[in-house]
Amino acid sequence: MINGVEVIILMNILPILVMIAIAFTNYDQNHLPPNELFTWIGIRNFVKLFSGTITSSFGYAFRKVLGWTFLWAVLATFTTFLGGVLMAQLINSRVIKLKKFWRTLFIIAIAVPQFVTLLLVRNFFADSGIVNSICSNIGLTAFLQRIGLVSKSINYIPFLTNPNWAKFMIVMINIWVGIPYQMLISTGVLMNIPSDQIEAAKIDGATPFQIFKNVTMPYILFIQGPALITDFVRNINNFNVIYLLTQDVYVTTNQSLANAHAKEVDLLVTWLFRLTNEYYDYKMASVIGIIVFIICALFTIISFTRMMSGDREEVYQ
Repeated sequence: MINGVEVIILMNILPILVMIAIAFTNYDQNHLPPNELFTWIGIRNFVKLFSGTITSSFGYAFRKVLGWTFLWAVLATFTTFLGGVLMAQLINSRVIKLKKFWRTLFIIAIAVPQFVTLLLVRNFFADSGIVNSICSNIGLTAFLQRIGLVSKSINYIPFLTNPNWAKFMIVMINIWVGIPYQMLISTGVLMNIPSDQIEAAKIDGATPFQIFKNVTMPYILFIQGPALITDFVRNINNFNVIYLLTQDVYVTTNQSLANAHAKEVDLLVTWLFRLTNEYYDYKMASVIGIIVFIICALFTIISFTRMMSGDREEVYQ
């Protein structure tokens, strides 16, 4: 019978080893068995990806996609975290009535499958979607044209078809999708903040903002620190938001990116997926997969090491 160790080797370790091995071959659409055999080519794929020459489409695309991946991960992690904390703080404040009702609304939003939400939102913000119709009727499109944010050659706002607009909308939509989950987590943390610290701050004359800044946020960051690291790594590999919002909608006009089968809005993981499933470029996809693994592993190890090196636990006991 197969034991647990063999299952782990078969399901986890073996696929990783196969991916690493493919990265050192020329396995692509031109070398697909049984018609063509692929061979070992050493580190040529890595050189191709990290090449700094102007003629290297993959090198250029890798730098562009890597930069956007890091920017997206930072924005997606901290905007939803901060938004969730502020929303939880607002709902838990004394001035808000019907707290259970508002929390229930957020729970319902979480219960809706994300892919359904994202596909609907993609249709809403299409060039001919309902949002563009509303913006045109109220004069917002014309106003954006006058101030230069929208080209006068088109009569719609390119929410998901222009690189700058698309990146902005992806971040905004992710905030809308991600805040309910972060709000529920933050609500649980806020309910367990030591009351004696808050009372002591009030006695010392601290304002509500000072209490939030010096008592509430440090406690939340202490409790949710490991979760933030996990969220950052998850956002580096956040396939759903990017792919479902831009697939079959966004088309790059950058020829260098197009030559490498990449787009301005791609993350490393969506680029990898496209290389594998649409262009059968398994060798370059494997190289990108290795890079993603190294980035996530290094960030996780460094972050947890720095976090565990602190000795703040007794402060909140």
